[in-house]
Amino acid sequence: MKRIYLSVGSNLGDRAAHIAAALDALACAGIRVTRQSSFYASEPVDLPTQQWFLNCCLEAETALLPGQLLHALREITRNIGARKIVRKGPRAIDIDILLYGASAIRSPELEVPHPRMTQRRFVLVPLAEIAPGLRHPLLKRTVADLLAACSDPARVQKWRGVECGG
Repeated sequence: MKRIYLSVGSNLGDRAAHIAAALDALACAGIRVTRQSSFYASEPVDLPTQQWFLNCCLEAETALLPGQLLHALREITRNIGARKIVRKGPRAIDIDILLYGASAIRSPELEVPHPRMTQRRFVLVPLAEIAPGLRHPLLKRTVADLLAACSDPARVQKWRGVECGG
């Protein structure tokens, strides 16, 4: 079994319901969630007129190989109704593989560690909640250190079931 870390987000429709559906689907796909962060609301950076995102991070275990995991996550995304009308636009669900054990993977389909995870406060804040001492396999820095050094100006706040921001 490999320990993996995932980022899950939604900014279309009932965001919490979409994330809950994704969490249910992960178990059916052979991905056992062992820790889950709180939900965080984060402002969209590239298209600021969109609804705020709802995000969380997961620690999980799976026997799936990286390509199989990517395929399973894409299926979950499709089944929940992800539709990107514009690049980086609104989506019902988005699931990114942040880390796959200590592996470094570079292929046309998959790059792990996620190449932009260290630049995204909406990833680092929930990840630091569940795994602050986790070390980035290439940078050898902890998630807490990466968060402290992150210059992303986007607002990220713990979600309490009420709308935040835009």
